[in-house]
Amino acid sequence: SGLLSKEHTHYIINVMRLKRGSIINLFNKEGEWKSEIIFLDKDRVEVKFLNKIKNPAKLSNIELAVCLVKKGPMETILQKATELGINKIIPIISDRTEVKELNLERAKKIVTEATEQSNQLIPPKISEVVKLKNFLEKIDDSTTLLFADVNSKINLKTKDLVNRKSLCILIGPEGDFTPLERKSILTNPVVKPFTISKNILRTDTAALTAISLVNFISNNH
Repeated sequence: SGLLSKEHTHYIINVMRLKRGSIINLFNKEGEWKSEIIFLDKDRVEVKFLNKIKNPAKLSNIELAVCLVKKGPMETILQKATELGINKIIPIISDRTEVKELNLERAKKIVTEATEQSNQLIPPKISEVVKLKNFLEKIDDSTTLLFADVNSKINLKTKDLVNRKSLCILIGPEGDFTPLERKSILTNPVVKPFTISKNILRTDTAALTAISLVNFISNNH
């Protein structure tokens, strides 16, 4: 049995209006469980896990490193990237990003809700905000950095995506990376630039297009 978090407790009591003895499906990292509410008062809900309904799916190895944008588009990115099954989201500050921080509490809430709505079990991890330079220095050499580059003419191919521990999609800010930043990205040994559109896309559109493309190619190799 287990106690539920404050947020879930509120949801069960005030939104779903469940009672003691109610049966509910809950999920954690181990999977989805049919559960019974065995104790309930105004700020405490305890459940008993009855049986497992679903095992966690194999985690995606696709990450999204995206330059911060304004609140609206940023929330779209968090929500939709989660729906598309991203494993980790890395918010980045580059020279031309106007926004310098991310409300992590709010971001976690958005990805948790999107995980539930899209019938997945594990929300993507959200990293601390990091400067582009530090991100490029720290990137693991078993990762392929897929750079969605507005100036690239190269289409992504299946062979670029297979047999890598992780694939990390990099999306620039509104107004793109500076020439100096582009140089440091393109000379990084793990980078693979590719094209997503002949049009200039907004950051949120670029992120979702790139994820869809990578999902499509990596699932169909």
